[in-house]
Amino acid sequence: MKTKLLEGKSIQQWIEDYRILKEIIRTDEVFWSNPDYGMKNNLSTLNVEDINDASRRLDRFAPYIAKVFPETAEQNGIIESPLISIPNMQNRIEQNYGISIEGSLLLKCDNDLPISGSIKARGGIYEVLKHAEKLAIEHNFITYVNNYEVFDSEKFKELFSQYSIAVGSTGNLGLSIGIMSAQLGFKVTVHMSSDAKQWKKDLLSSKGVQVIEYQLDYSKAVEEGRKQALSNPTCHFIDDENSSDLFLGYAVAASRLRKQLDDMNIIVDEEHPLFLYLPCGVGGGPGGVTFGLKEEFGEHIHCFFAEPTHSPCFLLGQLTRLQDKVSVQDFGIDNKTDADGLAVGRASSFVGKTIGHMLSGCYTVDDERLYSFLQDLIDTENIFLEPSALAGFYGPIQLLSQSDGGNYLKENNILGKLKNASHIIWATGGSMVPKEVREEYLRKLNN
Repeated sequence: MKTKLLEGKSIQQWIEDYRILKEIIRTDEVFWSNPDYGMKNNLSTLNVEDINDASRRLDRFAPYIAKVFPETAEQNGIIESPLISIPNMQNRIEQNYGISIEGSLLLKCDNDLPISGSIKARGGIYEVLKHAEKLAIEHNFITYVNNYEVFDSEKFKELFSQYSIAVGSTGNLGLSIGIMSAQLGFKVTVHMSSDAKQWKKDLLSSKGVQVIEYQLDYSKAVEEGRKQALSNPTCHFIDDENSSDLFLGYAVAASRLRKQLDDMNIIVDEEHPLFLYLPCGVGGGPGGVTFGLKEEFGEHIHCFFAEPTHSPCFLLGQLTRLQDKVSVQDFGIDNKTDADGLAVGRASSFVGKTIGHMLSGCYTVDDERLYSFLQDLIDTENIFLEPSALAGFYGPIQLLSQSDGGNYLKENNILGKLKNASHIIWATGGSMVPKEVREEYLRKLNN
């Protein structure tokens, strides 16, 4: 490994420049505070109006969504998840780790998002809907003032059947895009990596989605999907690594979260900081949410990305500032984890450059700890999450008990404000996991 060159430097030279790399390469759990946090960045052309445009588009589609997905009718076709307090889990964490979480610990339940049961129901479904709207307008089927319930008709399905949608995925993004696209009438192909769980492939196939499997990881699935889509002029490829539409679909969550916090009388300001812990794969979901929340709360919110110790691609991209020019495999890390949604070897450069200065830090967590959180959450709150969705729980522990976390709190003058703080764990998936797979996860806890 010492002889390998990366951007003109040997791995040993990279280690000498960034001492934390030794621990990352050993797949130790680490906490990294971002030295670029708060710096000015003019790399992005996206702004709050782009988020508002995405929000309005979702509102236009709400009548259609309420009609074809009855589980959304109670919320009038708005795809949103609850924000809940988890005091029993908070007590368990404090007891197990000998820390005090002075403020409140909350769970953002994207595991319960309707239609596809994960955070990907935000960005994935949004991009499919935007593409469908674009085609419908081009063919003079609608205007923006129409009632979008008309999308549920044979006329529209016949139109969309002439077009294809493709995506590369480790699982949950493929589910959201496959389910929504098939419902509209598109031909859909999901290119899935070897990390994707079989039940997700089976569910997609049952919806009439073509699933193509690859023995290699997520990056290969995306590469092959992109290549095949380019050869078909009627195919829209949803690019998890580079899509601003996916990104904006996630960002819409921010204004909705603000309303939920207001409804719970939770203040976010200089004296009441908000800490957010987001599981991270390629970066699109947590990146979009962070982008939106920074527009809402500015410097009063602190976002941390959580990755498996064996798949720390976003951390490596930010640490080295190489973004997608570096992979976990470059450092001899195998990218093998039970947290399938986070099993990504190379991060999105688009996301890294867009929100790198907004990100407070990254940390890693090993699979064994994810399973311990799985058991604790079931015991204390009777909530099941898939392993990848549990990565956020290690965030407040790392922040409040590690020296690096303490340094972040000191440098940003937050230590004295922790008693008024709120901590949100973003639960990214779990409600659609079949019973037999849940039982398999629980058996692992007892082995």
